Amino acid sequence: MGSPRVSPAMQQFVDDELLRAPLLFDQLIDGTLDKVRKGLAQMAPVQRSTVGDLMQALLSQRSRLGDYFIRSLQEQVGLTLARRPAVSHEPTPARRMSLSLVDEEVVAMDVELSHVIAGINSTAEYELRELQTYISALVGDMDVTGDHNPFRAEAYARAVWAAAQALPLSRGHQLAFMRAAGAPLAQLLRVAYASSTSRLESMGIEPAAHRTLILPSGSRRGPRANETTFSPDLHRMRDTMPAPVDTPLSYDGQAPRAGKATSAAGGRKEHWTEVVRGTSNRVDRQAVELVSRLFEAMQSNERVPADVGMVIARLHGPAMRLALRDASMLDQDKHPLWRFINHLCFECEMAPDAADPDRKLLLKAARATVEQLAAEPEQNNGLYRWALDQLESFLHKRLTRRLTAAASQIGALQKLEDKFLSGRAQASSFHGMLDVDELDTVPADLLDRRPPPTRHDTSTDEWLDGLRPGDWVRMFLQGRWVHCRLLWPGEHGEIWLFGDGASDATWAVRRGALLNMHNERLAKTLKERSIVGSAAARVQEQVGVAA
Repeated sequence: MGSPRVSPAMQQFVDDELLRAPLLFDQLIDGTLDKVRKGLAQMAPVQRSTVGDLMQALLSQRSRLGDYFIRSLQEQVGLTLARRPAVSHEPTPARRMSLSLVDEEVVAMDVELSHVIAGINSTAEYELRELQTYISALVGDMDVTGDHNPFRAEAYARAVWAAAQALPLSRGHQLAFMRAAGAPLAQLLRVAYASSTSRLESMGIEPAAHRTLILPSGSRRGPRANETTFSPDLHRMRDTMPAPVDTPLSYDGQAPRAGKATSAAGGRKEHWTEVVRGTSNRVDRQAVELVSRLFEAMQSNERVPADVGMVIARLHGPAMRLALRDASMLDQDKHPLWRFINHLCFECEMAPDAADPDRKLLLKAARATVEQLAAEPEQNNGLYRWALDQLESFLHKRLTRRLTAAASQIGALQKLEDKFLSGRAQASSFHGMLDVDELDTVPADLLDRRPPPTRHDTSTDEWLDGLRPGDWVRMFLQGRWVHCRLLWPGEHGEIWLFGDGASDATWAVRRGALLNMHNERLAKTLKERSIVGSAAARVQEQVGVAA
């Protein structure tokens, strides 16, 4: 599959920025040295000696460090333009499989990276936002739906870390360089981003946001309006819905046929008045109107990707007919229809790449389930309980397959954990690799495995020991945020295996590293957002404005 084509204007912008990168790095070294010199007087003798070694190495190795910085930046920009993740997780062709262990040393590096990234984003917040609108125009995204800037804070932070690793000093010296370089880098990038914006403006580029910023009432997009934890009571909302068809109509006891509903492939959209044509009950008509508006709000939600939205759209007609027969449908946190939609959206959000084979299989299974639902002449609660069971069964089987694929890794990690507990092993993330191929597999029901109960003294310990296989976690690993799920906790709770949601990559993380990440707010459990609740809040806002 070929890489996306880059427009000549975008390529020119990238080339110009890369030409300026060596000068930026030279300025960074000068700024870092100046910052360190100013702090020497307040340092203890041991610290002064350590910093002296670092300063000497920065001066003598400046050219070498610059080469590493430029190479890393070029690679990251190239991968971004090719729409691939900055850290490759492609399986190696070699038969032998290796697994690195993430421990406190790796987390220390990630903590420094996260601080540098946060510092850049905070210092250059306005400049980054302004530059984003110009780059969006370069790629034709006039609604600024995504960040297309290949020179984001993460790219520069990783490039500086690549340069730090070229220092012929200890890991502590390298981390000290990252810590000292953070503030000067943020200030330099603030100026660099502003200069980039000026150059694009001089080229005649009109920023995208200037063309689309029509936000007050009826904006093209409501960027943050739907991102809320507030979920209005659907039963109360029903009473605020209009129901203009107030004259009694002939009623034959049958709901409109499924053939009138809009299919995922197209066709005429079924309106709520067609669904309620056979009833004189105003409350029923209001319920159908509410359900129809909820689906329209879900379709316009930016968190719902197009491929997922097509599956949800197929449920629009059946859900309106269900509203006539099932009063419990307005229990949004409990009804299987809404739970099905929320769960499907959440799982697809964990695997955001539309080309991901697992995502494609999930949506294929969901479409097949929805088509069976839509084909049923009589909609009822039991149908949607069955649909939810089908979805959860598919997800359970998918997790089982991944655990089976990782069985050799799990076997190696359990043996290593046993050695840790007996004091016979000391692992270093930066030196040794765990050879998985030579160790036995684990032919066990891994889904039911739980770590033994222990006493928890802190909320962080409770968080970690509360994780269960299949739980999704957001973590900052190797300089980037990832969505990963817990595959296996070690029997002693010392090693935890996580699988990346966007690839086949896995990470074995030691307990101490996880605790540090959670304390630094670099790891947290992901909770399923209610797409239905967000839609309800949007509908309530619209009804309030209309009133």
